[in-house]
Amino acid sequence: MDFSVYPKVELHLHLDCSLSYNVVRKINPSITEEAYRHDFIAPAKCTNLADFLTRAPQSIALMQTEEQLRLVVFDVFEQFQRDRLLYAELRFAPLLHTDKGLSPERVVEVIESATSQACGSSGIEARLILCTLRHFSTEQSLQTAKLVERFRGTRVAALDLAGDEAGFPIAPHIPAYQYVADRNIPRTAHAGEASGPQSIWETLRYLHPSRIGHGVRSIEDPTLIEYLRKERIHLEVCPTSNLQTNIYDTFTDHPINRLYELGISLSVNTDARTITDITLTEEYEKLYEFFTWDKQHFLRCNLEAIRASFLPEATRKQLTVQLQESYRSI
Repeated sequence: MDFSVYPKVELHLHLDCSLSYNVVRKINPSITEEAYRHDFIAPAKCTNLADFLTRAPQSIALMQTEEQLRLVVFDVFEQFQRDRLLYAELRFAPLLHTDKGLSPERVVEVIESATSQACGSSGIEARLILCTLRHFSTEQSLQTAKLVERFRGTRVAALDLAGDEAGFPIAPHIPAYQYVADRNIPRTAHAGEASGPQSIWETLRYLHPSRIGHGVRSIEDPTLIEYLRKERIHLEVCPTSNLQTNIYDTFTDHPINRLYELGISLSVNTDARTITDITLTEEYEKLYEFFTWDKQHFLRCNLEAIRASFLPEATRKQLTVQLQESYRSI
């Protein structure tokens, strides 16, 4: 079965962890392919999420000028075209790209402009999510939240909380989420990845997101599963990444199939195309191999992804029709 022809939606993708070797070499020709594979790509099994995240700084170091940021955006859209993406949401932390003098505002401007240009040339629709990080201060999180507000009406669509979930508390970030909630700005947040169901409950209670990044450990709490299903909280599931961060031993241990059968709204995502060394097509192939997922499974997940997307309603309806028509022709 050729999953490369399936139209796809990806909601959970870290731009700063999705650099192909082609763009890495373009930005820094001294980096060999061997060094790229060793330093930028995580092994199949890391110790934990914190270990997995040690691969991110190498990519971030190559995203510190306007030209570098543009090259990375254009590169990821080339990856999207090969994967036949219909719609993508790219997330990044503006405060991580200021080492060479760019302001966080300018970082967002450059990435937003490059994204619009790439959307126009590729025909792929996209939005941007600005991330605050677990180890950031309350002030840094509020600064990020205010950037989302400032760029409202552009392709910037939402706020996210990412980073080392198990290593840092949620409390410093509550004011930032309250700030965007007061302004009716969409929210997602990483939870239930490095920590268990209690982390998801805490995130839902204090941050009030409509989506959860990962959220797979909800499977450990039947009451939480029922709540997610009743409230239609969408899970942005990243199977291969969850194996690499050592949440599950093997693909067959991953709960995505059980979550799907329980009626949870979820999507399939790569998380970090560099660190995980995976494409969305390859994620689909694994789901077919291990859980015998077929066209109907992927159609439902992609429809749920569009429903949960941070798009205007008219665009959601348009993409829904486009997706359904495309799947009928497969």
